[in-house]
Formats: sequence, structure tokens, C-alpha cells
Amino acid sequence: MTSIDNVMVEITPQVLLKAYACGIFPMAESADDNALYWIEPEHRGILPLDKVHVPRSLARTIRRGGFEVKIDHDFEAVIEGCAASRTGRRSTWINARIRGLYRDLFALGHCHTVEVWQDDKLVGGLYGVHLGRAFFGESMFSNARDASKIALVYLIARLKYGGFTLLDTQFVTGHLARFGAIEVSRQKFQRLLEGALGVSQGSAGAAAGGAAGAVAAAPGGGAAGAGAGSGSAAGSFSALSGGVSPGGVLQLVSQTSKTGCSTA
Repeated sequence: MTSIDNVMVEITPQVLLKAYACGIFPMAESADDNALYWIEPEHRGILPLDKVHVPRSLARTIRRGGFEVKIDHDFEAVIEGCAASRTGRRSTWINARIRGLYRDLFALGHCHTVEVWQDDKLVGGLYGVHLGRAFFGESMFSNARDASKIALVYLIARLKYGGFTLLDTQFVTGHLARFGAIEVSRQKFQRLLEGALGVSQGSAGAAAGGAAGAVAAAPGGGAAGAGAGSGSAAGSFSALSGGVSPGGVLQLVSQTSKTGCSTA
């Protein structure tokens, strides 16, 4: 873990996208700490899109409805929900610099939200970064039963429909493991990332020689997303209609997946 401030690189949205293309991402120690740190886990969490497992009880909840899912509707409310303290967690890693950077990525179309609304109130959701055919999940929150899980299922449907090949979860929690999230080595994650970005093997692996150095060497200007993934079609986050039914969402997720196999 290397401090961004220690490597003397100006952190911009373009540099941040270059970091994601190298397999690294920033975090802060707490909301009150203005420093950011590059994170490059030895073991990386991913959720294989062809092996998603939706618990049966959650599938019933989704079919029953009573909620509305919106895409990219209220970024500020989503990141506020993700940063809020809650039972079992009094602090957050989302500080002011994180908010500003991902707000800029949202404006550039590289950051997306999946939001669950009930009675005109945001009750849960998630946000993450889109680059090539990869989606990097950043954080999720829930203020109502199953709200963040519903958001995750809708995200998976959208990614599968839009031609994505990689869903990065950064780490594997018990919550994500129930959906089929697994850990892979840094080397395997790099290969999956290279495939999702459409780059030749090893060209995105500069992170292996030192994550902070790789990003520090990247120029601060220019369209970071243009080089990564230029060799293959990028995933389309907006391809799926917002009016798809809950049953249609589950059908998309269940294609070559294990939807509804649990008795939970």
C-alpha cells in the first residue's frame, strides 16, 4: 500500500482510470484523512458473471417487486449512503477526495450508480467504475432489507446484457460470497483485466513492477480510457432498457448461472 501523496503524482480522473487499467485502486484510511493510498491486493475478489448465484429468497423478493431501480439518477445520494456510518461500522474510507474524484468520473461517464427506490426514497444502491468490458465495484449500501442485494442483481443483469466480462469486487465478503464471488491471484486478475480491456498480455501488467510507479509514470492528461480497451468493443452500461421487468432481470442473470438454487 503506497500513499499517492508520497509518489508525487497529481491525482486526476485520467490518472485514476490509468490506475484501474493497471489493476490498482485508491482508498483512504478514514473520511477525516485526506491522504489516498494505492491498493493492489495479493488476492483479488471477482464475481464471475457466468456463475452468479441468486438465493431463492432474494429471487422471490425481486419477482414480488414493490421497488424501482434507477440508473445514474442520483450519484450524490448514493455516495452519501455508501459513506454513512451504520451499525458495526462507525467510520468510512470515503473521504472528500474520493467523493470529488468519483464525481468527476461520473461526469465523464466512467462511473455509474444502480439505485433502489421505494416510495420515492433511495433505500439502497451501489457505484463503480466502467472501463472497457470491466466494471470495478466500489461500494454499496442498504437502508432497507435486501436493497443492496437487489442493486447487485440488477447490476449483474446490466453487465451481462452489455457485454462485460469482468466484475471486480476488490475483496470477497460473506455478502458477496453468497452470490458466487471468489478470490483469484493478482496474476490471474491481471490476465482477466487484460482480456476485458482488450490489450495484449503483459502490456497492462506494469503494476506488477510497482503500482504507484506505474501510475506515476502515466501522464496526467489525455483520455485514459482511450488506450485501454481500444482493441475490442467496450461494454455498454446503457444497453439494457430501464423498463426491463424483474422477471427479465432474473432471466438475464440466470443465463449460464445458478439462479435460485439456494434454499435460503
